[in-house]
Amino acid sequence: MRERDLTVHCAPLRTLEPTPPLAASAQVRIWYATVPALLPHLHRLGTVLDDEERQRAERFRFAPDRERFIAGHGLLRMLLGGALGVAPEAVRMARGAHGKPHLPDGGPAFNLSDTKDALVVAIGGPDELGVDIETVERRTDHELVAGHYFTPDEVSHIQAGGAEGKRRFLTLWTRKEAVLKASGVGIMEDLHALRVLDGTQVLSIRHEVFVREAAPAYHVSSFSVGTDHLIALATPRPHAGPALHEAHLAL
Repeated sequence: MRERDLTVHCAPLRTLEPTPPLAASAQVRIWYATVPALLPHLHRLGTVLDDEERQRAERFRFAPDRERFIAGHGLLRMLLGGALGVAPEAVRMARGAHGKPHLPDGGPAFNLSDTKDALVVAIGGPDELGVDIETVERRTDHELVAGHYFTPDEVSHIQAGGAEGKRRFLTLWTRKEAVLKASGVGIMEDLHALRVLDGTQVLSIRHEVFVREAAPAYHVSSFSVGTDHLIALATPRPHAGPALHEAHLAL
């Protein structure tokens, strides 16, 4: 079985505050919004979806899931339209072999992530990127899940956190998700292949698709936004602190 090294650099968790509109441009911009803040704009956001996205939205059984999909994908189109200088409904997107969307006609890399009550869109330069968001209020047996998907030292780190154990779990989980999304692989069963504690770690990876698709290294930043949400951003090269924008203010 083919294997190779992967280097992962993880910066400690820090708080990310909204960036003033006139601040210097950043390599990566992150737009954050709670779903309730976007619901008043849902009709407008739904009008910019393409036929495939509308069909996907209609397949959701429950209204909250459908609304979150429309809000996220509509917001993504509006932000990409602004970056490209075209109407949101005119943005053409294609999907890679494992489902990750990209701009076939050229343009910045981007990624969308949502959780129960919030979502983020990250847009950067030419390098692929991955972003993930989780709500701290997510219901999960974090110790049980960690035992199945995390490395022994990650599990020890979570267990040593006491009351902060769940927050530590979600910080590591978002990091793993962000790296996989940056690689274009998406979810894979072997999350043990990734160790994402603070600092630099050199890993040996064997998953066939991950070996083929992953960059030689990833630089991962973790952020808390307010008291309720954790975000991780992964890029193949070092990135300066991303700019955070509250998306509902831009609509």
